[in-house]
Amino acid sequence: MSRIFGANNYEALPTRRHRPDKVLLLFICILLLLGLVIIYSISPALIARLGDNTTDQNIYLYRQLLFLAAGGVAFAITTLVPANFWAKYKGKLLVGGIILCALPFVFQATSLAICANGACRWLNLGFTSFQPAEALKLALIIYLAGFLAARISQDKLDDWHQTLIPVGIILLLICAIVIGLQKDLGTGITIVAIVMVMLFVAGINSRMLLISLGVCLAVGVAFTITSPHRMERILTFLQSESSESDEESYQITQALIAIGSGGLTGAGIGQGIQAYGYLPEAANDSIFAVLAEKFGFLGTIAVLLIFAGLFVRILGIMDRTANLYYRLIVAGVFGWIFSHAAVNIGAMLGVFPLTGITLPFVSFGGTSLVFMLGALGLVYQISRYTTYEKLSDNQKTGGAYENRERRRGVGRTRYSGIGRAV
Repeated sequence: MSRIFGANNYEALPTRRHRPDKVLLLFICILLLLGLVIIYSISPALIARLGDNTTDQNIYLYRQLLFLAAGGVAFAITTLVPANFWAKYKGKLLVGGIILCALPFVFQATSLAICANGACRWLNLGFTSFQPAEALKLALIIYLAGFLAARISQDKLDDWHQTLIPVGIILLLICAIVIGLQKDLGTGITIVAIVMVMLFVAGINSRMLLISLGVCLAVGVAFTITSPHRMERILTFLQSESSESDEESYQITQALIAIGSGGLTGAGIGQGIQAYGYLPEAANDSIFAVLAEKFGFLGTIAVLLIFAGLFVRILGIMDRTANLYYRLIVAGVFGWIFSHAAVNIGAMLGVFPLTGITLPFVSFGGTSLVFMLGALGLVYQISRYTTYEKLSDNQKTGGAYENRERRRGVGRTRYSGIGRAV
């Protein structure tokens, strides 16, 4: 167990505290506001699909505002609580997240679990539902950031037994629960993306990274071919002339119709018909198609640029963070949000198979929004401790490159103290 839950000896030399990245906050707020506008515009259509004319037409907007308020609280907590506080409990957080993910399967025969189509992914809290996998993603980022930073400071990052095997065991266990028991391939893809991005940013040997990717792909193929409904999705994706009566093909077809009907400038906020029973999951998985229908090609490009701006800002914070633990947290958050956006948009454009992944900050929903905002709260706090200029490779990896060079007879560099253990 000591190999997996290593010591917390990865602190960097202190960096002077300064103002946080307000531009990052601006991009987040724009995307959240965009999500509220879209939910408000399609809320009457969602109510009409329920066939209840007495329901408040803005009920979905009110619920999204409540989720946003909860997310704001999560953002405030992770912004104010020192990031090192979470590192002290990284092992417990990870174990707790894994146990939470197993609960829907354990209690599937009770009212505590919410199951649909043979998959149990949600817990019923009475007043709302809760998806444990979202909590697990944040816990995994905190744990891996501490674990990998410790291995870097000990110069054991490229050690199979000390690093790759423990990470592989954890990832396999999580995938067995999330993909195997919960039947949630989309979340599994996001978790693998988080781990791969963090390993890459940590500076792991490229050969080891490629082997790790190959193993993940092999495991993913195994999970796919042993699951009939996943094979059906893949076949639907590969067969361009699938029958529109097929549920998966129908959703892809309607999404492409919605995107195409938007034209250059879009139908407008109060216009569009796809949300009125034509496009499945209009407020969740398919919201990008709704957005394209209402705002058109130009509006869609503008939204993509906003996402690009958010990602560039996160990467900029990562590149200027000397603390190994902080740097890896930012990398994990980037992998999480980027994979969500890429897979969701790709699925709506017919580039990827449908996986049930939501569009960050825009789709309707609570758990994902709350924990993503909590994760970005950590990034926002870390932006207070960045350097003015980008760091060298030696600074980014806490002297790991220097240690390798010294074994070749190269002398000590003047940056060797930054990011090393204290």
